[in-house]
Amino acid sequence: MAPPLSFDVLGALEEAGVGTPAYVYDLDAMQRDASAVVAAFGQRAPNVFYAIKANSAGPIVRALAARGCGADVVSGAELLLALRCGIAPDRVVYSGVAKADEELDLAIGCGARGIRAIQAESIEEIERIDARARAAGRVVRVALRVNPGVSFEELGTHAHVATGHDEAKFGIAKDDLPFALAEIDARKNVALCGLSSHVGSQFFRIDPYVTAARILCDVAKGVRATHALEFLDTGGGFGVDYTGTSPATPAADFVRAALGVMEQAGQGDLALHVEPGRCLVAAHGVLVARVIQRKRSRAHPEDRWLLLDAGMNDLIRPALYQAKHRVVPIGSTETELVAWRVVGPVCESADDFGEHALPEGGFDHVALLDAGAYGYTMASRYNGRAMPAEVFVSGGRVVASLARRPMGEWADERAAVSSPRGR
Repeated sequence: MAPPLSFDVLGALEEAGVGTPAYVYDLDAMQRDASAVVAAFGQRAPNVFYAIKANSAGPIVRALAARGCGADVVSGAELLLALRCGIAPDRVVYSGVAKADEELDLAIGCGARGIRAIQAESIEEIERIDARARAAGRVVRVALRVNPGVSFEELGTHAHVATGHDEAKFGIAKDDLPFALAEIDARKNVALCGLSSHVGSQFFRIDPYVTAARILCDVAKGVRATHALEFLDTGGGFGVDYTGTSPATPAADFVRAALGVMEQAGQGDLALHVEPGRCLVAAHGVLVARVIQRKRSRAHPEDRWLLLDAGMNDLIRPALYQAKHRVVPIGSTETELVAWRVVGPVCESADDFGEHALPEGGFDHVALLDAGAYGYTMASRYNGRAMPAEVFVSGGRVVASLARRPMGEWADERAAVSSPRGR
């Protein structure tokens, strides 16, 4: 039984000369999905800004940029990464509720006129952006991130990935929008260029996305009575089917729906921005792990644990979001399956990937599927464990890789931290 990638993942590890745990990515498949989203814009200029937080690996960012994607960033480091991967400043939008001054300075100072837009998430941030722009002698393009006031119960998504409800830290409440516009009018170094929104992640139907787009169009009508706009940014959140049983609506369909909503609302002359992340990369990456050992209860034979060398430090989504990634054995030909509790080596009860039907034996490696998003980017060195390896495949061959660091490196780093003088 093999993971659903178009190549031999263990062969890719061998070719790259890396061990497990290791993320293996199919760059060609990611590019195909990105091209489909770009094509959904039809005759209109495509404004696809890849959400780098989903997977910040350089080979992936460059591969998606080659298919017409810009970048949606949420930190100064992500902005630097986008620039170093060849993405032009005017193809970058920057969101986030607490941008540091040095991060604002970086966004303001890029290129001839800064990035495409700094997406302000509070009235107070507008004042801060203006001050940094004034110090730099520039006028900065600003979009207002509007909180559409849609709850996660209405959207049918997990509370931890719902961002558009009234109690969320994100965005400017619709009732506060007049005050935000007045703040922009009172400042000389900020120029309003757009409105954005993001209601959350993991939408499997078009309905929640259409609801948010309609709200944003209604807001735009009011704003355009007194202010010029260039674009509406409807965010991302396009869902991924982690179970293999409930296919999500393709992101391209969301784009076509949003364009239709804009036309119906009389806002079709504005550019549309979208920010796909997970939907472009999740299904095209797997986490390969080695089976350390099998553990069985002698008193209760039905209790079985499959102990892997990959844990919650490598893939935290199951512990953080109660997500369940499918686990498949690599190389097994057995058809009779039994229930195994698949767990990792981290000293936490949450280091648990759930119960899965797997063969009794006959395999030494497994692949955790749909791990291309929010895997390596959320990984840590908890328990002193090394960061996982990464392997990037295109045209059936390894084109880049990143090996795990030696076990002793972490111990050396931590031991080398010095105490204050005199203690």
